[in-house]
Amino acid sequence: MEFLDQWVWFVVLLPLAALAGWVIGRRGGERHSDSQVSKLSTTYFRGLNYLLNEQPDKAIELFLHIAELDKDTFETQVALGHLFRRRGEVDRAIRLHQALAQRTDLSDAQKVQALSALGEDYMRSGLLDRAETVFSDLAQLDQRAPQALRHLIGIYQAERDWEKAIENAQRFEAATGESMGKLVAQFECELADRLRSAGDSEAARGAIKRAYAADSTSVRAGITEGRIEAEAGNPAGAVRAFERAARHDPDYLPVILPALLESYAKVGERTGARAFLAEMSEHYRGISPVLALTRMIEAEEGVGAARRYLGQQLKDRPSVRGEAALIDLTIAEHPEMEQADARATLHDLKHITDQLLVRNPSYRCTRCGFGARSHHWQCPSCKEWGTVKPLLNYAVV
Repeated sequence: MEFLDQWVWFVVLLPLAALAGWVIGRRGGERHSDSQVSKLSTTYFRGLNYLLNEQPDKAIELFLHIAELDKDTFETQVALGHLFRRRGEVDRAIRLHQALAQRTDLSDAQKVQALSALGEDYMRSGLLDRAETVFSDLAQLDQRAPQALRHLIGIYQAERDWEKAIENAQRFEAATGESMGKLVAQFECELADRLRSAGDSEAARGAIKRAYAADSTSVRAGITEGRIEAEAGNPAGAVRAFERAARHDPDYLPVILPALLESYAKVGERTGARAFLAEMSEHYRGISPVLALTRMIEAEEGVGAARRYLGQQLKDRPSVRGEAALIDLTIAEHPEMEQADARATLHDLKHITDQLLVRNPSYRCTRCGFGARSHHWQCPSCKEWGTVKPLLNYAVV
């Protein structure tokens, strides 16, 4: 591990050394005294020697000294600040970048670069209010500063200020031409959930309408709309919303099915429910619609019919959760089973499959691979939205 750390610092500092060498060489061709150039060169080579001898702390100190000797080494100073931040010395990075940002001899591009670095320092240290001020100033300085707007979006997400997050996402789209509709829809759904929890269903419906306007295929908007209608005593409207969400992306069926089936039951549409589950079984390779349909068959036609249906389905789509359900049905179908050993074996198999289900995640992020037992609209690991999806054969219905 120590060797790896040293190698990482070698890779990080080598470009900085090259940059410092280039600056010194360039300065040598300008109107600098021979003694000044010689002093810079000597310091540079000492720093390079420390770097090659795996002494990054001493190398950083000397490169910082180069920046102090020649105030025109702007890029070197910015790079040093980045290195301090990466090392966890955020206070030191802030002081360095603050000093740069306050200089009056910088070009507009350098001013933007220094402020951007300072804002990132503040974010790293958790000073979100200061970071917000810096990036807001940057966005005002240059209306087409996409990096500043992106940072502002991140800040407002962390603060759960969804209105400002939406505003800056729209500004980012206008500045870059990059579509932000899916992200805006997620923010509108966050607003809708907040309003729904506060009991303001009309305002929540307005947020859902804006979410659909931003992303007409938003699965989350459909799920949230279904919950709003279900809570408002409109199960038929809830069914329509949930079905719409499921057809947009069947991968979310395990998230949708419990509330959808409850709404179907309130409407009294068992035939419609069975038809929808059969349709989804054709388009979704996971076990969730099959298990839901198995329970309906059991209630209407008996345990034997349900066991035969599930057994046939598992031949085409093997599933640990499906196997657990099949064992339950087999035990229920033969309560009079004479062979105690056979019955005990089935119970043992059921226990084993239950343990497998407990130990495995039910959801996984399609971007970074983060596994979870419960669903998250924003991945706790990589912070992407809409990437955590139910696993085909483990998700709970």
